[in-house]
Amino acid sequence: MALVDIKNLEGQTVGQVELADDVFARRVNPHLLHEVTRWYLRSQRAGTHKTKGRGEVSGSGRKPWKQKGTGRARVGSIRSSIWRKGGTVHGPQPRSYAYALPRKMILGALRSALSAKFAEQKLTVVDGWPLETHKAGKFRQTLSRLEGDVRTILLVEPEGNRNLELASRNLEGVKLVTPKALQAYDLLRHERLMLSKDTAVQLGRTLGSTTGSAPAPAATAASEPGQAKPAADGNRKPARAGKAVKPRAPRKARAKASKAKE
Repeated sequence: MALVDIKNLEGQTVGQVELADDVFARRVNPHLLHEVTRWYLRSQRAGTHKTKGRGEVSGSGRKPWKQKGTGRARVGSIRSSIWRKGGTVHGPQPRSYAYALPRKMILGALRSALSAKFAEQKLTVVDGWPLETHKAGKFRQTLSRLEGDVRTILLVEPEGNRNLELASRNLEGVKLVTPKALQAYDLLRHERLMLSKDTAVQLGRTLGSTTGSAPAPAATAASEPGQAKPAADGNRKPARAGKAVKPRAPRKARAKASKAKE
């Protein structure tokens, strides 16, 4: 059972909250955290590096000298890649380094990161953020009363608290994200995680593993006497119970019989 103390902005304990075990008390998966962190960092790359090719560098496309008779090597253009200031062959071009990752892996890594913060006792639950001012200095004093001299703090709070947004954006090492934008990389990068009581309960509700309804059992062939069996071909209708099915003659035999009748 994941029980965490609730503190007010003065640093005093005012109660306890029970968090979801399947979100804050799971077994930490280091390999999953590594894969999701690699995926996140690659998706953040700009990929704007570029070199100019032969058709993009400045210079004339005229042949410098004739092909034969000069004793020099044959050259078709001064923009050739073997010349100084020529084009680059197979140079880097703008591209995206992002790749797809299953949603279950992303959510599993997020649960592992939250569980790691809870296991290491680096999770702080605050009763709320009723800040009276947006001044960064006042907010730094509040954080010092809560956690002391912690270098990096990750705040998770929904949008709407304007004073919290303004007070935290200029503090070095302090980052504010919404629950929808929370990433496992941010949890691993910051030393301390701070949540409000409502946000902690919301994360336990949204990230909790839900068990879906059991699938319907597959249809099986009837074994009782007098009950029809399902047809092998989906286009043919099943036979009625208690009525024998007369086998059909081959196509050639039916064609001969129809000609004989004519």
